[in-house]
Amino acid sequence: MRVFPVYTPKLIVKHVRIFLTGVIWVKDLGRLEFANGKFLLPKQSLPKIKQVILELNELIEAQHSEAETA
Repeated sequence: MRVFPVYTPKLIVKHVRIFLTGVIWVKDLGRLEFANGKFLLPKQSLPKIKQVILELNELIEAQHSEAETA
């Protein structure tokens, strides 16, 4: 488990792209799980956390599509 003391989307996405599966902890957000290079949306969570997970997954997709076109 990696701990991020500050929410920094680019660093979090970089970590997820390297490890593909695992758990991270972000201050003020809590525990976030990811598998196959994408964040998993919990069944019950706060709207803020859902928004963050959607944002991070969009960044992952954007980087993935950039890598394919390059």
